[in-house]
Amino acid sequence: MKKQILIILDGLNNTTAQEKMGFMKHLEEFDIAKKEAVTASLPTLSRPLYETILTGKEPYEHGILHNNIVRKSNEESIFHKADAAGLTTAAAAYYWISELYIHSPFDWKKDRFQLEKKGSIHYGIYYSDDEYPDSHLFQDAKFLMDRFKPDFLLIHTMNIDLNGHLYGSDSNEYSFSARKADTILSEYIPDWLKEGYDIIVTSDHGMNTDKYHGSCLEDERKVPFWYLRSDIKGEFPAIPAKQTEIFDLICKQLKL
Repeated sequence: MKKQILIILDGLNNTTAQEKMGFMKHLEEFDIAKKEAVTASLPTLSRPLYETILTGKEPYEHGILHNNIVRKSNEESIFHKADAAGLTTAAAAYYWISELYIHSPFDWKKDRFQLEKKGSIHYGIYYSDDEYPDSHLFQDAKFLMDRFKPDFLLIHTMNIDLNGHLYGSDSNEYSFSARKADTILSEYIPDWLKEGYDIIVTSDHGMNTDKYHGSCLEDERKVPFWYLRSDIKGEFPAIPAKQTEIFDLICKQLKL
């Protein structure tokens, strides 16, 4: 079994990832990471695609068709399968993840810290403000890693998506948020690889110059996918071409 970290950089399109993220490109050049462009499912909206990534189901199958559907998932997610296998799970993520896999609706006064093992996500720290700094989010993730040593950890950021909505994908602000995320990754990834975690870095959807997403345009649908291997002598797994295949890849690596 290979312990897994799944990092979703919300709103990052493949073009920006390819051009602006020097640390991740460095890992590619040294054969630590393998990158491909993955095709996101439709509609290119966050809540449907969180569910797609984590269950392997298309939106028409799982029924989360837009961001205003607020309910628990009806599907078996990676968290459920890991829990059933006796593995430990954790998430540092936007509160929609808690609504999908713990309970709904989210109560920001009570549900931010969920550090007692109750649901399929055993330990979680959730934020409800899109401006919550990515740097703080990774500090939350490190706390969960150090305290609970999860076999599967989800990390989900929001600052790239926020700046895309405010300024568009052709803006300096959007570019800078991707560069900043790249720097944050460089602070944590080397240690986690040394600890034996394989790491996936991807996005739910991209962003367009019109400050939005949800359509079929390439900048909204093509997202980066990096697989980072902790064992540089090992082989990379087959990289998925479609977002729906991420679920099977992680389950295979966790031997679920």
